[in-house]
Amino acid sequence: MSHQTINPESLPKPSGFAHGILAGNTVFLGGQTALDKNMKIVPGGIVEQFTQAFSNVITTLREAGGQPQDLVNVTIYLTDVDDYMANGREIGRIWREMAGSQYPAMAGIGVTRLWQKEALIEIQGIAVIPER
Repeated sequence: MSHQTINPESLPKPSGFAHGILAGNTVFLGGQTALDKNMKIVPGGIVEQFTQAFSNVITTLREAGGQPQDLVNVTIYLTDVDDYMANGREIGRIWREMAGSQYPAMAGIGVTRLWQKEALIEIQGIAVIPER
């Protein structure tokens, strides 16, 4: 099966990785931190970084022809699980605004650090795009 690389123009240009890979009707979404177009981690805390990182994931998914409701699996890597949990209501509200109330299979994993030292969160996922 052939696959297509998905690298939206609105996201930072990847080097050594792809933002997404479309294989058949499955989209493998590479890990996204809270990098903006200028390759800077957005200022603020976990809520602001979640918003940017999840927006980057959704941007890649839409570029592949999918929608947020097509997400079937999401993994969230966190440098401070307690901070994420303390802001869970706000993060849940933002999720629902961006992706609706349907949730995929998910995992949250605490890590000591991410690729960018300032990053508090990284989100990756898998989506299956139904025939429309």
